[in-house]
Amino acid sequence: MSESTSESRDRTTIAPEVLITIARHAVLELEGVAQLARVSGGVNRLFRRAGADGVRIEVKDGIVSAGIYLVVTAGMNLHEVSREVQQAVTRSMEDIVGLVVGHININI
Repeated sequence: MSESTSESRDRTTIAPEVLITIARHAVLELEGVAQLARVSGGVNRLFRRAGADGVRIEVKDGIVSAGIYLVVTAGMNLHEVSREVQQAVTRSMEDIVGLVVGHININI
């Protein structure tokens, strides 16, 4: 008798807007971040998707990459704030949605 095994093909799809929201919340909770900056150009600007201001997300082959656009509070160390943002976004993406993070680019 031959035995067949079936592999599960179930998947969960997470909307890009959810990833953007997770990144935004992670960033805005940090000391030294005054606000998120507008993202110049791109499809979000064409379709007036204000919710994406300050964050660009790309997921390819299960790896998430992000561009974060910040306004930093005057007098804060830019390098330290940038590192904290990268760590916070990476931790949020890995812990909340279980995605592997490729890179987090910071634009001040």
